[in-house]
Amino acid sequence: MDAALEKPRLAILLKHFGRLADPRQQWRVAYPMPEVLLLAVCGTISSCDDYEEIVEWGETHLAFLRRFRPYHHGIPCPDWLRTLMNRIDPALFQACFTAWVRECWPDCPDLVALDGKTSRRSHDRGRGRAALHLVSAFATNERLVLGQEAVGEGSCEQETIPVLLERLAETGSLAGAVVTIDAIACNAKIANDITEAGADYVLAVKDNQPSLKAEIDSFFDTTPPEALDTSIDVDKDHGRIETRTVSVTHQVDWLASNRRHPGEWRFPRLAALIRVEAIVEKAGKITSERRFYIASAPLSAARAAQAIRGHWRIENALHWVLDVQFKEDLSRLRRGHGPRNMAVLRHFAINIVRSAKDKRSLKTRRKRAGFDTAYLQCLLNPLRN
Repeated sequence: MDAALEKPRLAILLKHFGRLADPRQQWRVAYPMPEVLLLAVCGTISSCDDYEEIVEWGETHLAFLRRFRPYHHGIPCPDWLRTLMNRIDPALFQACFTAWVRECWPDCPDLVALDGKTSRRSHDRGRGRAALHLVSAFATNERLVLGQEAVGEGSCEQETIPVLLERLAETGSLAGAVVTIDAIACNAKIANDITEAGADYVLAVKDNQPSLKAEIDSFFDTTPPEALDTSIDVDKDHGRIETRTVSVTHQVDWLASNRRHPGEWRFPRLAALIRVEAIVEKAGKITSERRFYIASAPLSAARAAQAIRGHWRIENALHWVLDVQFKEDLSRLRRGHGPRNMAVLRHFAINIVRSAKDKRSLKTRRKRAGFDTAYLQCLLNPLRN
């Protein structure tokens, strides 16, 4: 391999691309899989949001791509690129992504948020196909996508989350982390999957668990304030003042279910109950809200507040960026495995673009990568510290 691949990240990327099974007859392959995927990743980094734009960028920057791979037959046409992306096994591609992230960023994250997102225009009503809904795992402090899993037809997030957790656990990506999930995952099976992966959970308790929510609410109301660990945080922004009071108790022994045996816990390794009281003052009006969580670690109030606030970064640091910067909600890919595989490609791109150490915005980094191949190569092969 030439000197262009001396830096690790690009070499690791091409190595993992090379391990993907190619569904084509090898003697007829003009455009090898690693070449096509490298083209797609570079194009997506460089503000290309569909196959036509990726091909146009590749034809213009073919000399740059040939620094890393031969591209003997040049760049494939958009229809050919679409066909191959529709055929790649999405499960293998998602596993490829997870393994690449683990090798490039080997340190285990501190906080991991799991949440789902729908690609609004990926539905195909003519074929009765629903829009793609992807559950992603996001390291909130590092702002790094760790993995993703598509919700299958007729399935739901509750069935998909354990599959994603199992894949992340196989690579050790969750060891020692605190995993936060919204109320849809507040059940004993998912809680057990998280703890078996070597992580701790913080799960929201909402109206889909009415009895549990009412019991926790009543417990906090009848517990003296001095028996609780409390943290208060105040945010002021655009005439809006929000005061959040996070209260934590480690008295959880009363939450036994006794369904199968005396003293059985409703949730494995339950160690803390959390209440968040938010009071918002805006335009002379005051509103209040209470939210409740369960945790498998004896968190302090400050640590619980950090985990709960961090969970929402998956909305503004991943989902919002995909919709606004990568135009995911505008994508009309609908056939074959294309929507799922292109969603994974965007995750490759967002991790690479976000890893840059300069002070440019993500939008500016993508724009510059599109016309400055030296900058693009720095993104693909960052300098060692």
